[in-house]
Amino acid sequence: MFTRPPCDEAVIQSGDVGVLCAAKTRPWILAATIIGSSMAFIDGTVVNIALPALQTSFHATVVDVQWVVESYGLFLGALILVGGSLGDLFGRRLMFVLGVAIFALASVGGGIASNVHQLIIARSIQGVGAALLVPGSLAIISTSFDEKSRGQAIGTWSGFTAITTAVGPVLGGWLVEYASWRWVFFINIPLAAAVIVILLWHIPESRSAAEGRVDWLGALVITLGLGSLVYGLIESENMGWEHPLVLASLIVGCGCLILFPLVEASVTSPMVPLALFASSSFSGTNLLTLLLYAAIGVFFFLFPLNLIQVQGYSATAAGAAVLPMIVLIFILSNWAGGLVTHYGPRIPLIVGPLVGALGFVLFAIPTVGGSYWTSFFPAVIALGLGMAITIAPLTTVVINSVGQDRVGAASGINNAIARVAGVLAIAVVGIVMVNAFGSRLNHGLVHLLLPSGVLETVQSGEIMLAGLPVPDDLSPATKAAIKELIADAFVFGFRIVMLICAGLSVVSSAVAWVMVPNGALDTREIQLLHFTE
Repeated sequence: MFTRPPCDEAVIQSGDVGVLCAAKTRPWILAATIIGSSMAFIDGTVVNIALPALQTSFHATVVDVQWVVESYGLFLGALILVGGSLGDLFGRRLMFVLGVAIFALASVGGGIASNVHQLIIARSIQGVGAALLVPGSLAIISTSFDEKSRGQAIGTWSGFTAITTAVGPVLGGWLVEYASWRWVFFINIPLAAAVIVILLWHIPESRSAAEGRVDWLGALVITLGLGSLVYGLIESENMGWEHPLVLASLIVGCGCLILFPLVEASVTSPMVPLALFASSSFSGTNLLTLLLYAAIGVFFFLFPLNLIQVQGYSATAAGAAVLPMIVLIFILSNWAGGLVTHYGPRIPLIVGPLVGALGFVLFAIPTVGGSYWTSFFPAVIALGLGMAITIAPLTTVVINSVGQDRVGAASGINNAIARVAGVLAIAVVGIVMVNAFGSRLNHGLVHLLLPSGVLETVQSGEIMLAGLPVPDDLSPATKAAIKELIADAFVFGFRIVMLICAGLSVVSSAVAWVMVPNGALDTREIQLLHFTE
């Protein structure tokens, strides 16, 4: 995902001080946590840019491409809360080092993968590593800086990670275009080595003084539930809804997700304390997060495919296409915080998603061809403005809806929901995209009067979407006509999906209107706004 989930800075701000570090050590702490976090952030962006290249390299279907993205997000979203608990119990530095090492080894596996299935396995392991290193980086900052210096540390961390998030797509596109998509993974190796050296030489260990347990049962149930549900949804595009494996996966997935709240209510140290959801504002902001970040996740999965495979953009240009949005969010973060202090969080949470919905509608307008500045730039700006208006008040309401002792848990849950939202949405909306693409393509193919063998060959590859290869033994005019139909079918499906994303944004705005209060903010919350992206 090209935008960081909300509440990252709130996780840092809410932590208890552990081992305060000497002034000379603090730059090393910031360097290690920024580089470590950036690996996960960059990998979440550049892989999307690399999808068309690796689809071509492996002759992969859209289902395979979905799994490349989903496997990473699935394990990261399901295990990120467990990763934080493991750091508190066994040592934050230890878990951070372990997470970075796992991430690096999995990156090697992804870089040398000889088929898409090996790449999917590597991405899954990357997700496990990220689930350890992402909360570890936040916790190390939280416990190493006192309240006086923590604010500056948050600002430094936020600023540099925002820069890497912005540069990531462009760098990834350049690597794909001028080197190989494999370097998207190999670039993590020197970064990981630098982080591990800094951690072991300069950063002391810390852990929570309070007794606690890891919610292994909850982690197992939620991972199995999400994994089974996503598997059933994605593989339905290959096997069909009536396939026994698809049906069994959907049943197991839904059963585990229903069971999860019961498990959390029964364990002594739940990863998701259900009492937090007694607050309507907390429930409302998390529902808003689920809907809005579902739309964002789907958009950033399909948009690079559209730019590269249909619009003819280079990988570098595709990465740069989203740069204005990320820069806009970064530049307007303090302004958005000012909106909350003047008007309260409710109005921005209503307006922000509506502006984002306008952006999605604008993305549904362009056809094939046309200038970036007239076709996509206005939509990029609208979506960026909508997200900039939304993120600060979203974080504020999450931390304001619970007691001070629960801020860390609340912001961690919201962060995890943002990540899981994209995973589920890509699985669900991917079905819509494949069916819309196939329907439109078949409608166009009928008028070409192709030989039955050629028609069957083209139709059998519909699940590859715009990556569908055109048979070579055709006349140039027929090949051009089929390519035009493929591009038209993709744009048709993309438009439908963008309108669905707009609908999700509108519903998230309605959730804010109904469930989010417009109360005044206290001093602590106003201070947090200045460090919220």
